[in-house]
Amino acid sequence: MAEKILEVRNLKKHFDTSRGKLHAVDGINFTLERGKTLGLVGESGCGKSTTGRVILRLLEATDGEIIYKGQNIRDLNKEEMRALRKELQIIFQDPFSSLDPRMTVFEIIEEPIKLNKIITNKAKRHDRVLELMELVGLSDRLVNTYPHELDGGRRQRIGIARALALDTQFIVCDEPVSALDVSIQAQILNLMQELQDKLGLTYIFITHDLSVVNHFSDDIAVMYLGKLIEKAPAEELFENPIHPYTKALLSAIPRPTLDNKVEKIILKGEITSPINPKNNCRFSDRCNYTEAVCEREEPCLIEVKKDHFVACHIFND
Repeated sequence: MAEKILEVRNLKKHFDTSRGKLHAVDGINFTLERGKTLGLVGESGCGKSTTGRVILRLLEATDGEIIYKGQNIRDLNKEEMRALRKELQIIFQDPFSSLDPRMTVFEIIEEPIKLNKIITNKAKRHDRVLELMELVGLSDRLVNTYPHELDGGRRQRIGIARALALDTQFIVCDEPVSALDVSIQAQILNLMQELQDKLGLTYIFITHDLSVVNHFSDDIAVMYLGKLIEKAPAEELFENPIHPYTKALLSAIPRPTLDNKVEKIILKGEITSPINPKNNCRFSDRCNYTEAVCEREEPCLIEVKKDHFVACHIFND
C-alpha cells in the first residue's frame, strides 16, 4: 500500500472584507500519496491557489488540519516550520515576477542553499548549483545571466531548480505553465514528470487547463467557490464525470477533430458570491438539475464508486 504523505481535513480559509467573510476555501478534505500528483482544477476565483498556499502555510488557515507525514503542521511553531520548509516548496505561475531581477541565475539557485546552511563550503555549493542547473536543463553558461535576459521557459527552469535546492519532497505547482507558450509548456511538463520519477517528488498541480492536467495528474479534484465538488482518478474523471459542473468544464475542452460530437454545456446565471454564502449547493443557481433540496442544504462529498467522490444531491439521496 502506498504511503500517505498529505491529508487535508476540513481546511478553511476565510478573509475579512467590508461586506463580510469571504469563504475562499471552505471545508475541503483529501489525501495524497507519496510520489503521486493531485491536479486541482476550477475556474478563476474558486480557491485553488489559496488552497495551495494555505497547505504550505504561506497563508494561515482559518480552521482545519494539514497532516504532513502524520503531523499536523498547523501545530508547529516558527522555528519548527522553518526546518520543515526544506521539504515543502512552491513553483509560481509567473516565472519572471517570482525571480529577483537583481540576482544572477547562479545567485537565485544558490540563495536557499546558503540561507539554510545546507552546504557551507563555497566550492561545494558552486558544484551543487551547477548540478541543479544540469538537472533542470539549464546550460552552465547561463550562471551569470539575469532573469530579464532569458525566455519564459528558462526562467521557469530556474524556479524549479530553486525549489529543488533543499531536501524537497512535496511541491505545490501553482499554474506553472500557464504563462508559457504551448511548445514550452510541453517541455516543462515533461521535465517535471522526469524529476518526479527520478526524485520521488509529490505534486499538487494547480491549473485551469483541463487538457494539461489530464496527462500530468494521477488524481483530479474539481473546486467550485471554495468547495471540493468532485475527485477521482484522472482517467475515470474524464471518462465518467458525474457532477454537472465537471461535465460542463470537460465539454469546453477544444478537440482537434472535424467530427467533434461532444455537445458543449453552456452554464447560465451568475456565480454566487463567496462572501457570507448561504448553506446550500453553491452551484445551484447555474445547474440544470437544481431541486428544492439544493437551495436549502449543502451536499456532502461522498464516494459513489471506488475512489470517485462527488458532492451533489442527486447522489446524496
